[in-house]
Amino acid sequence: MISIGSINADFLFSVRRGVRPGETLLAGAFLRTSGGKAANRAVQACRLGVPARLFGCVGDDDLAALALAGPVAAGVDVGPVGQAPGPTGTAAILVEESGDKTIVLAANANDAWPSGYKATVAEAIASCPPESVMTCDLEVAPGAPHEAIRAAAGHGLTVVVDPSPADRADPELWPLVDHVTPNANEAAGLTGISVDSVESAAAAGTHLVKAGAGTAYVKLSTGGCVVVEDGADPVVCEAPEVRMIDATGAGDSFAGTLAARLEEGRSPADAARWAVAASTWSVGRRASQESYGTTEELNALAQQVRPRPLR
Repeated sequence: MISIGSINADFLFSVRRGVRPGETLLAGAFLRTSGGKAANRAVQACRLGVPARLFGCVGDDDLAALALAGPVAAGVDVGPVGQAPGPTGTAAILVEESGDKTIVLAANANDAWPSGYKATVAEAIASCPPESVMTCDLEVAPGAPHEAIRAAAGHGLTVVVDPSPADRADPELWPLVDHVTPNANEAAGLTGISVDSVESAAAAGTHLVKAGAGTAYVKLSTGGCVVVEDGADPVVCEAPEVRMIDATGAGDSFAGTLAARLEEGRSPADAARWAVAASTWSVGRRASQESYGTTEELNALAQQVRPRPLR
């Protein structure tokens, strides 16, 4: 699997609640760790035994090592990661007692790919075996994900897109996308359909499939997802109940697991079953990469996720 997108240094603060304007709120705990959507997906794939290569850029500052420490420890191939002048991407994350999170992101190197790095990515894609899965997000230099999608589709790779941020998505590319994984807010932004139920999630997924995407996995704010596959009836994967401690990186765990299971040849519904189990496991633990489960750890939870028809 190859993962293209953002690579960050994360600074997590545990707080009782959100911060009010003009207020100084004391944090209960603090953590410096590795993050970024692409890095998170790659780490999750490696935790599941699927080799992953990471593409994206860090800066030339002291935070670059922090951003890559987690992927390196997980066994991700970080050799393809580039370096851009200036600071590494940085996220300040406030995690409330409810487990909900608020993120302030400085894209930095993620939005400043050096001249020629897009070509490096395209060359790497061209050298991948045809059974490979390419997964990407949109938190990088404008246009870069779109070029990667075109290159991957042109070489017959399976393309998985996490459409975040949704306002950077190009609807003309949906026919090149095999799998798309929006959350409820992103699905609403992409389709104009407010997603607040399994029915509206199915409607949003159907909209994306009609626009050309092969399969849409619309993640629900309450956990789980609705799978809309071209030519098949929608399927619901409900999340097992757990106490949410920290939602940071759960969506990346979902996308990384989905891509890993698809690369193993699983069906969309079965891959989604594992993805829901992985994201559910993640929210019950702190931080992102540190919270990602292995196949052995996720197996029992995955058995509880039973895809069912919407109707």
